[in-house]
Amino acid sequence: MTTLFVRHEVSDYATWRQVYDDLRSVQKANGVTAEAVYQAVDNPNDVTVTHEFATSEAAQAFGQLQELRAAMRVGGVLGAPTVWLTNKA
Repeated sequence: MTTLFVRHEVSDYATWRQVYDDLRSVQKANGVTAEAVYQAVDNPNDVTVTHEFATSEAAQAFGQLQELRAAMRVGGVLGAPTVWLTNKA
């Protein structure tokens, strides 16, 4: 199992969350088997999300989706996200 972590700051969490929630069907159609959203304790607009996949190839493909990139713009992501992949040991 591979987990994709993405951390970014957003301009407004409520707006970002609505856009994120609207992408559930895209997530499911592209191999996301589980997901979670975390907010920093001292800054609710500092968001980390995790998406789990069966393979690292699926995770990498998901990260390249145009729908995902467009949603990040609409959702108010500020700057470039920090992204990393892990495999469960």
